[in-house]
Amino acid sequence: MVQNMDIVIKDATIVTADAKGRVLKDHSIAVEDGRIVEIGERVKGEADHVIDGRGRLVMPGFVNAHTHLSMTLLRGVADDLPLMTWLNDHIWPIEANLNEDHIRAGADLGIAEMIRSGTTCFNDMYWHMETVAESVKKSGIRAALSTPLLDVMGPDQRGKLLREGEALIKRLRGHERITPFLGPHAPYTCSEELLLAVKDLHDKYGVGVHIHVSETKEEVENLKKDKGMRPFEYLEGIGFLHPGVVAAHSVWVSEVEMGIMKERGVKVAHNPVSNMKIAAGVAPVPEYLRRGIAVGLGTDGAASNNSLDMFEDLKIAALLHKSATGNPEAVPAEAALEMATIGGARALGLDGEIGSIEVGKKADIIMVDRKKPHLTPLTNPVSHLVYAARGGDVSHTIVDGRILMEEGRLATLDEEKVMAEAVRQTEDLLAKSGTSDRLF
Repeated sequence: MVQNMDIVIKDATIVTADAKGRVLKDHSIAVEDGRIVEIGERVKGEADHVIDGRGRLVMPGFVNAHTHLSMTLLRGVADDLPLMTWLNDHIWPIEANLNEDHIRAGADLGIAEMIRSGTTCFNDMYWHMETVAESVKKSGIRAALSTPLLDVMGPDQRGKLLREGEALIKRLRGHERITPFLGPHAPYTCSEELLLAVKDLHDKYGVGVHIHVSETKEEVENLKKDKGMRPFEYLEGIGFLHPGVVAAHSVWVSEVEMGIMKERGVKVAHNPVSNMKIAAGVAPVPEYLRRGIAVGLGTDGAASNNSLDMFEDLKIAALLHKSATGNPEAVPAEAALEMATIGGARALGLDGEIGSIEVGKKADIIMVDRKKPHLTPLTNPVSHLVYAARGGDVSHTIVDGRILMEEGRLATLDEEKVMAEAVRQTEDLLAKSGTSDRLF
């Protein structure tokens, strides 16, 4: 018998995202010591905190499989541009002026946005990761964190960043909510020496690897000219690929490369909104799913998406592939929801702990208020979550059994202070960068 439960959610409709895709009506969830200990029509014992689930949809929190969190400060700064123009002429020159205060403000803002819209775990690659880790610890959210590794400026840059990446792993290993990753930026910004050094560190520490691959057609064509191979062929040729690799984007991929990805257990982080915004193309997600390649869903950074609301990417992930293939069954609602939850957890190697609502798993749970005109009548809970729900419908966000938002009120962050500091630090960053952008 379960006793002394920390939280009980009573009488809710539960979308479990488990292997059977169960949807449970009028069921309750008991949480103790951060884990789900019971699911049933009735649960036993006493709880410190009881949440009325009537009129709510309960589901696992979203896993944002690819983002650059502190780019919230660059939201709207450089819109409607091709990727390399966007990076070379706008983003990288501004990022050269980033400091820890900017990163902290952007991370706090991004975490507040994610908690509000139902993300409980995110996979981040950006600068000053020690500072981002502080924001993660303070807020209570879950994260996989990696320092960007690149050596376009030569061996000195390579050595410095590799040391930083290894130091991050040593400091964060064993944290209950932070998983350290290695973050080689992309094949076009990393030398073969750097990629092989990353593989050595993976072998040494057993951590995952977060990398951009085949985001644009131009990137693929350039690598073919330089190496005589497509990106995944090249990475396979140098022995880089393994089941710990999370390949963000993976838009321009050949049949041969998909075979390599499947054989090596490579995971994909699909970013449909970002890919659409920079006109990168449409990733072959239906084919990935058909082949059994694990796919998670990501927003990318707020500078190339403008939002960290996973509900938006969830809907577009389901719609984009129907339109692109002419097949309304290309990515069904159930498959899209899986990508956003257990698929993302699988990509990060965390599917044994999070990503679905099951007894024994961590209590990373969100609740959606379905008493809204756009969610009425509730004929199909999964369909409503994918095609009709919005980030603003989330009423509760729980991570590791800790309530981070209740009835729309953030519990671990002072939202007004977070937004005010983000404005102040953005003004400072833009001034230091000498851009023509300004705040209104």
